[in-house]
Amino acid sequence: MKQYIVDAFTNKVFSGNPAAVCVMDTWPDEHWMMQVAGENNLSETAFIVKETAGYHLRWFTPGTEVELCGHATLASAFVILNYYEKETDKVEFYTMSGKLVVVRRGGLYEMDFPTYELKEIPVTDAMERAFGVRPVKAVLGLDLICVFENEQIVRKMTPDQALLASIEGRIQNATARGIDTDCVSRSFCPKLTIPEDPVCGSAHCQIADYWSNVLMKQDIVAYQASKRGGTLHCHLTGNGRVKISGEAALFAISEIQ
Repeated sequence: MKQYIVDAFTNKVFSGNPAAVCVMDTWPDEHWMMQVAGENNLSETAFIVKETAGYHLRWFTPGTEVELCGHATLASAFVILNYYEKETDKVEFYTMSGKLVVVRRGGLYEMDFPTYELKEIPVTDAMERAFGVRPVKAVLGLDLICVFENEQIVRKMTPDQALLASIEGRIQNATARGIDTDCVSRSFCPKLTIPEDPVCGSAHCQIADYWSNVLMKQDIVAYQASKRGGTLHCHLTGNGRVKISGEAALFAISEIQ
């Protein structure tokens, strides 16, 4: 079985968000897939099997299977379109979140994702203790989005992982208006055994939707201000979907025995 390591949401290796992509003929035992994800120790390992309707895609963190992962979907599309379906610029994945279509447009891979209903919730002392800074606003969808006063607060914060795990949301995101981009964000995932996701596509289904409404614009350029960093180009279609585009770079191809 071949495994590809791809850095997503970047055009150069050692930045963006690395994902492992395993392309298989048939599904192995689920426990074995969990072991592979743990051995890789990346935020996501994607497993792909080609079926009659298209490609079936599943995502695993080192600790659990998840229902949606943006950067590993981008990495999976990069692998399929560059190594398995070179004559086409479109791939359809069937996942726990339904059908996900990825289209190659020049150097960008455009993913079509669902948005999530967002509701404003009270800012709490627990949020302030967890992030180390009090948010000015809190919004909850699948994940928690805490909005801060400025970009530098988001870049410099050092949250308490144990306290983050005790507050709302699958992922706890910190975001603010950007200086050079529409917004900057960081995504912390202690509940998924990932202290910080370098670039989180699924979180931006919510972050981009939030900033689209605040800034009253459909196109949002987002920067994930992690140590590795990455850029996401987001387009809100107005029908409960968001198109998230990014680049990708191949780091390695290996074989799993």
